[in-house]
Amino acid sequence: MVTPAARREAVAHLRVAYEVSERRACSALGADRTSIRYRSSRPDDAVVRARLRELAAIRRRFGYRRLHILHVLSRARTR
Repeated sequence: MVTPAARREAVAHLRVAYEVSERRACSALGADRTSIRYRSSRPDDAVVRARLRELAAIRRRFGYRRLHILHVLSRARTR
């Protein structure tokens, strides 16, 4: 288990399957309880990511910096 999401799933599985507390499940797996309780507060950027992928498909040779500039400029033109 490498990712925090995988650890969260493993802790949830232990809690349901063996009916143990969060503390015991975390100690059995060696996971930190704060990482299990963490909830991301990042905004959903699916639209921006889709637009950058679209630009990358059109401009194959552009790197992420130039694609970002294109994305910012296209947003400025539409406002």
